[in-house]
Amino acid sequence: MAIKVFVDQGHNPGNINAGASANGIVESELTFEVGIILAGLLYADPRFEVMVSRRYDDTVLGTDQRSSLETRVNMANEWGADYFISIHGNANDNPNIRGSEVYVYSRNTPAYNLAVDVLDAIVEIVGTRDNGVRENPALYVLRRTNMPAILVELGYLTNPEDAQILKRYPYAFAFAIYQGLLDYLGFENGNNIEEM
Repeated sequence: MAIKVFVDQGHNPGNINAGASANGIVESELTFEVGIILAGLLYADPRFEVMVSRRYDDTVLGTDQRSSLETRVNMANEWGADYFISIHGNANDNPNIRGSEVYVYSRNTPAYNLAVDVLDAIVEIVGTRDNGVRENPALYVLRRTNMPAILVELGYLTNPEDAQILKRYPYAFAFAIYQGLLDYLGFENGNNIEEM
């Protein structure tokens, strides 16, 4: 049976749950691109089934922030996803803050272990700074999902160094998340799938 992975491209285009913008990057555009690439990698691997929250770059989910988050969670729960991966870009008033981090509802859980593997892969493959796996039980998409859920902050749009990496290497971020998932599941790299 294929493992069902729900890929949530954080935020929307426009004004509803819009996300951050800095250094020429719009968060909803970044998350859409990385999510679609990740979905393509999963789709090409027969060990997975994949669903995305935003099928098109102009898809808007919900009518306000809460209903936008509810819609994403309900899609994953109703589909019966095995894993939920929400993709985001970070922002901070201090432009010197940079790096990747992954949020989970709590420690000592399958989601925490998945988050560690995904973050390790991002740091190794993309070369961003390792800001660690962090608990945040207040995040709606981590709190209300019925499956292990992680929220990946790829890097800081507000940091010039991270911004350049985010602009240039969306494929590397997507591949790193895919590789982290494979590592967590104990699977060989997707390049070897035809041998299975």
